[in-house]
Amino acid sequence: MADKVVATPAALAFIEMLKVKHGPNMIFHQSGGCCDNSAANLYMEGEVMVFNDVKLGELGGIPFYISASQYEFWKRTQIIIDVVEGGLGGTFSIEASEGKAFIADSRLFSDAEWADLVAAEPTLDN
Repeated sequence: MADKVVATPAALAFIEMLKVKHGPNMIFHQSGGCCDNSAANLYMEGEVMVFNDVKLGELGGIPFYISASQYEFWKRTQIIIDVVEGGLGGTFSIEASEGKAFIADSRLFSDAEWADLVAAEPTLDN
């Protein structure tokens, strides 16, 4: 079954470096725009509240969340996280101090992938 969120090898290696530097208690949150540039932001646990947000999965052992309302627009896509030098990630995101930014790309799930996801989680197709 396809994962709802994945990371490139470069992003996974960078996540591991950040875990060594900051510890493993972090969370990803896909921004909805405004002042944090619609980026995939990485925070220390407790810096961001994830009340009704949807957990899409984990990247390098770090949970990845998106707001429930934004998830409705993204649920038929796989989110692909990469890391770039410089970039315009969120200024409050942990990686900003390293001069890098996480970016989110996406692709539509194939019909077969979507059917597998819905079979595992029937409420997806509402």
